Amino acid sequence: MTKLSMSRRRFLQSTGAAAIWLPTTVKGYTASEIQALYVDGEMQEDVSKWELDTPCLCVDLDLLETNIAAMESTVNQNGIASRPHAKTHKTPVIAQMQLDSGSVGICTAKISEAEAMYQNGIDEILMTTTNVTPTKIRRAMNLRQENPRFVQATDSSQNARLLSEAASAMGITADVVVDVDPGGHRTGITPGAPALELAQLIDSLPSLNLRGLLCYDGGSQHVKGFEERKNQTLERLAGATDTFDLFNQSGLSTEIFSGGGTGTYNIDHETRGLTDVQVGSYVFMDAQYIDIGGETDKDVYSDFAASLTILTTVLNDQYEGRVTTDAGAKACTINRPWARVKGETGMSYTSGSDEFGTLRYEDNASRSYRVGEKLELIVSHCDPVVNLYNQMYAIRNDRVEAVWQIAARGMSA
Repeated sequence: MTKLSMSRRRFLQSTGAAAIWLPTTVKGYTASEIQALYVDGEMQEDVSKWELDTPCLCVDLDLLETNIAAMESTVNQNGIASRPHAKTHKTPVIAQMQLDSGSVGICTAKISEAEAMYQNGIDEILMTTTNVTPTKIRRAMNLRQENPRFVQATDSSQNARLLSEAASAMGITADVVVDVDPGGHRTGITPGAPALELAQLIDSLPSLNLRGLLCYDGGSQHVKGFEERKNQTLERLAGATDTFDLFNQSGLSTEIFSGGGTGTYNIDHETRGLTDVQVGSYVFMDAQYIDIGGETDKDVYSDFAASLTILTTVLNDQYEGRVTTDAGAKACTINRPWARVKGETGMSYTSGSDEFGTLRYEDNASRSYRVGEKLELIVSHCDPVVNLYNQMYAIRNDRVEAVWQIAARGMSA
């Protein structure tokens, strides 16, 4: 028997107790190997995405750049700005791309995300969640001390006083915005008089600087049907506009009036006074957004392309009508609708098992897969999927162009 050299890029295949080495001309790269090949912002070898170990997260650079440009074009035409939410991508490189394209800043949901962004060179940060514990307030004030462009939200008089005390103790002035509830009762203070009273208190407290207000209506982002989404959005933000007017009448700052999102980016400008939209998912897109329908297509939301995919490998093809892959819940989440096979029709995918995904063929399946073959999945919900990975591969023309660290991955505190 001819002995074969056991290259690290040849894989071991097992069937029962038997194991043989299969020679192959196709290289394969682990995550650490790819990272080692990415030096000073450049790949040292030409690597196809199909050579990547799986499951892994990939972003198509052409589509990503097109999405960012399309968003900036629309908001500019509509007379507002974008302030993208970094909770979607958690990746400083993408945040910088957004800022370079014209965004006025980024948003973060958690103080840990804000810290990770600042540590990686992003300083124009609006934190949209109120910090209520002593630990988080201290962290927020430490960040403010280092970064004079950091702004945080508050939604109660008690919290505003705590922020004032903490800022005063550190000898700094903290910029804040009032978080106004659009009606979902998740966060924020009631619009109108209660929000005005809070703003007036902030304006009077030492060591706080009122910058305006925010009102994010998450409940409207995935309403199906453009007209239905538009009507709900404008109705639910009417209270925020009334609050904006009250601020102005009282001589309070409305420099920032931030809200909106990917599902309503081309509607939000009709909310009078709104300065910017907190868009997030538009950079990647996902199955949840694709299904809501757009202004020109009632069934498919096609304003932005699906740039983010999970690359996965078929592990088992022995059973009729289905194959098993290596991308289960730990790679895809169990959000609904399920992930979808990119570029193919007549098949469905589920990731209900921890480690394994199941692809089932319908009668009109566009193709079938064999063991070892790879396929791409359009993710179900991009935000939690990104949070499962340490890095993503930036792909152009099916070649790996960059390896981006997801610096805020796991930053939920």
